[in-house]
Amino acid sequence: MTIYVGNLSFDAEVGDLEHLFAEYGSVRKCSLPLDRDSGRKRGFAFIDMADANDETKAITALQDVEWMGRMIRVNKAEPRPTASAGGARW
Repeated sequence: MTIYVGNLSFDAEVGDLEHLFAEYGSVRKCSLPLDRDSGRKRGFAFIDMADANDETKAITALQDVEWMGRMIRVNKAEPRPTASAGGARW
């Protein structure tokens, strides 16, 4: 039950996101990935909600909402694609 939040303000902090999503249910975990080279925020986050119904409520309520000066994108997180064997692309 992970939510992807994109187009975040670089001023957003984990506590801000936890507070925002707590309005829709219990937040288990919030991660705000950093760029490996610069250490700066990458402009997106992942939120783990405790309940699938709460996750759906949050996605519906927060999709395309302006938050901290940005129109955020909120949807169910997709699994990371796996690399193809051999690395060849046709």
